[in-house]
Amino acid sequence: MLRTVSAVALLALSTHAAAGYDTHPRFAEFAKEVNEEYQIPEAEVRQWLAQAEKMQSVLDAIARPAEKTHTWATYQDIFLTEKRIAGGHEFMEKYADILAEAEAKYGVPKEIITAIIGVETFYGTRQGGYRVLDSLSTLAFDYPERPIFWRELKALFALAEAEQVDPATVKGSYAGAMGFGQFIPTSYLAYAVDGDGDGKRDLWNNPTDAIHSVANYFSKHGWKTGEPVTQRVTVTGENWKELANKSRSPDWTVSQLTQAGVGLSTPVSPEKPATLVHLEGKQGDEYWLGEYNFYVITRYNHSRLYAMAVYQLSESFK
Repeated sequence: MLRTVSAVALLALSTHAAAGYDTHPRFAEFAKEVNEEYQIPEAEVRQWLAQAEKMQSVLDAIARPAEKTHTWATYQDIFLTEKRIAGGHEFMEKYADILAEAEAKYGVPKEIITAIIGVETFYGTRQGGYRVLDSLSTLAFDYPERPIFWRELKALFALAEAEQVDPATVKGSYAGAMGFGQFIPTSYLAYAVDGDGDGKRDLWNNPTDAIHSVANYFSKHGWKTGEPVTQRVTVTGENWKELANKSRSPDWTVSQLTQAGVGLSTPVSPEKPATLVHLEGKQGDEYWLGEYNFYVITRYNHSRLYAMAVYQLSESFK
């Protein structure tokens, strides 16, 4: 297996500040797991973690996730602006051929692909300024409430091996998401694709790889080509309250929802699975029928607000 640590990189490591995560009490446990799961030697893990720095700003950010402070009204102000919509049109025009190719191959609309990249990184222009080695090491070792980051740090080393990138130079979000589409390391390993056939999966600098990878992610998570995402509905009575926002997945049939007082704006087969989404918008309460593709969008980010922002932004491109 190719090693990612060059002689120059090792020299840089040796001159780096001494206080790294290679001295953490759980280092041996971590290194053992990385070796067992990805066959990366302990020495290499130690060399990288020796230069990983604890980032208090990362711990502060993870302790106050933005999702808890937002409503649908504030999401609209952030993600459905004229500037973001105009940027999406420009992105679609610039990469029209690549988007068309990805849509044909994976069955995911070019508008949805563009909206994901638009929401995540403003079309690749805001990919995050944190060194991912630092942010994931901080969260893996100093934020035990979320063991997911322990897994993601291990995957970062595997990603560096697979793609021959220097983990000390990779930038991303405070939570370790990277590239145009903000893939965390495990998602990068599982769903990133080489869209242009150059032998690399580069989600930071290669829009073709990024576009195809977002489409592949949706395809692998069950996107139903040609089917709708959601529609505005009305509610009457009280029974609907027991169903609204109870599950991201479509756990009820349309028939069950209509019997509970949900009124459709467009006919849907009574047997189709769906869920009821209740949002607080700028003009008050909004009610939406979430079909399976709405659920697929929430597989990218587990938020109804996020899914609705992606959907409505995508609609603005049509």
